[in-house]
Amino acid sequence: MSMMSEFKEFALKGNVMDLAVGVIIGAAFGKIVTSMVDDLIMPVVGYVFGGLDFADYFWPLGDVPPETEPTLAAVREAGVPVIAYGNFLSVALNFAILAFIIFQMVKVMNRLKRKEEVAPTVPAAPPEDVLLLREIRDAVRRA
Repeated sequence: MSMMSEFKEFALKGNVMDLAVGVIIGAAFGKIVTSMVDDLIMPVVGYVFGGLDFADYFWPLGDVPPETEPTLAAVREAGVPVIAYGNFLSVALNFAILAFIIFQMVKVMNRLKRKEEVAPTVPAAPPEDVLLLREIRDAVRRA
């Protein structure tokens, strides 16, 4: 089998297509969660912690020139290395929200799967020889 035909067989399997759709939807969903955290949650958290922009929380690892504004973008533009823990907290919150939502989705899917497995089934009719033996047993009891 040539490499091209092997690749075609691999790429056209249902699981690969499902995975591709999942990755695309996951990327779009990740953007929604990022926007929710950056635009809705972090401003509230910043307000609670003194009205500052939470993304501008950082520790400079070098000397910041005195004329530089005390924002993360300005300090980075000045070439000073920083530990941007505000950005890290935003990304960590994104991850926690995504992980929780995925956990809930898996939990629901597992519950649905269990319901399918437990679904009542019609019992199979006993084999013919068992039916004949039962008839014989019942006839002997009556006699």
